[in-house]
Amino acid sequence: MSLLSVEHLSHGFGDRAIFEDISFRLNRGEHIGLVGANGEGKSTFMSIVTNHLEPDEGSIQWTRGIEAGYLDQHAILTPGLSIRNVLGQAFDALNQKQARLEEIYVLLGEADEDTMTALMEEMGELQTGIEHSDYFTMDAKIEETAAALGLTAFGLDTDVTALSGGQRTKVLLAKLLLEKPDILLLDEPTNYLDIEHITWLKQYLQGYENAFILISHDTSFMNDVINVVYLVSNCRLERYAGDYDHFLEVYEVQKAQKESAYERQQSEIAALKDFVARNKARVSTRNMAMSRQKKIDRMDMIELDRERPVPVFSFQTDRAPGRIVFEAKDLVIGYDEPLSRPFDLLLERGQKISLVGANGIGKTTLLKSLLGLIPALSGDHQTGEYLSVGYFEQENTARHDITCLEALGEEYPSMSVGELRAALARCGLTNKHIDSKVSVLSGGEQAKLRFCKLMNRRHNLLVLDEPTNHLDTVAKDVLKDALKNYMGTILMVCHEPEFFEDIVTGTWDAGAWALKLH
Repeated sequence: MSLLSVEHLSHGFGDRAIFEDISFRLNRGEHIGLVGANGEGKSTFMSIVTNHLEPDEGSIQWTRGIEAGYLDQHAILTPGLSIRNVLGQAFDALNQKQARLEEIYVLLGEADEDTMTALMEEMGELQTGIEHSDYFTMDAKIEETAAALGLTAFGLDTDVTALSGGQRTKVLLAKLLLEKPDILLLDEPTNYLDIEHITWLKQYLQGYENAFILISHDTSFMNDVINVVYLVSNCRLERYAGDYDHFLEVYEVQKAQKESAYERQQSEIAALKDFVARNKARVSTRNMAMSRQKKIDRMDMIELDRERPVPVFSFQTDRAPGRIVFEAKDLVIGYDEPLSRPFDLLLERGQKISLVGANGIGKTTLLKSLLGLIPALSGDHQTGEYLSVGYFEQENTARHDITCLEALGEEYPSMSVGELRAALARCGLTNKHIDSKVSVLSGGEQAKLRFCKLMNRRHNLLVLDEPTNHLDTVAKDVLKDALKNYMGTILMVCHEPEFFEDIVTGTWDAGAWALKLH
């Protein structure tokens, strides 16, 4: 049975087409992986089917009574609410049912016979719904799910505005799972999650009986939880049964077959055109030439899919700094309250260090403290001589109301328009991306813009906070090679060991000095 039906959907931003006449079905029990390169429209598709975005054309039809829950990384959490308050919102519908049930109890005392019959029927439906829900165990369910995602360790009474990006992701995910919708719509759920919580989510989805749609660039995670793949590419959606590995095998075979058929057709067309050119002027062969031309005109032309541009990342090295890059003694970091006990650290020139540990224990806070963006609570820390720092922030704080070209131009006002376009193109952005507002770019495209800003200035220290988030597989591989080849110093926070293990010369475990373990 189809739970979601999408018919003849078309959508674009300005003159940049995203979808052209696509159709889609979500059936019961399907665990769908939505895959494709950065900017192909995966998150746009999610926004359309959840009514956050109106398509240019087409229809979206959900089966009546189906509730879909959407994990939106960009959802805004209300200031002043605690984590417990937000998780409790998952039970708002049940609380409303209970409130209505109590209202009925009062109304029954004054109701006439007909009204009483209707109220009794409604009361029965409400009682059945409440009894088959988690209403009477909601507090225990909140504690259980919060613990599974590591939220209880730093306190359910914490104000949500004090949370890191990873902690917010965990709160949103926990709330969604507590709501128990019929359909889960998950957009990059593993971004910012620790390995242990990714493992827990993987097990949860493997045992999930209902349907879900998942966007993830973590191919290992996706491969373990999905049974259907939809490829978003060249304004189309193509369906493949099976897991991610099977999709890759079938896709590569189909691609090779199409390229072979294209080459054969092009050879045949070339031969036919040559015959027409040589024989159309002669009376004796004119009819044969016309016949060949008609054959060309009637051909169903094979078109190869346009290849997505592959980014070229490279980071320029500035003059060598002093031997010591960062040194700290009895450092305590935090905001209103300390996140760490006093600790020492030393980063030397040429080292490539990955800062590891659970979300929320202060990794980003440490980076900002070392860079002088926020003050340390106590202790001494020194910055080395002749440092030129390139900082990639975990969250994009750049303006969204200007185009890519304008954003890079603000950073490099002396560069010509041609130079700006060439720089953005090297990072894998097409002309349509370059001329689009930052607000309509995918997370991966925005990350490429931010890398472009780093690439065009010399640095001898790169400080990278979750640089792989939102990047597709190809871009990650290119970034890994660029960082391996970089001759400067690197201090990086990354939750993907398979990415950083081949780059770094060592790791710092933030759990060794953190006051909170999650």
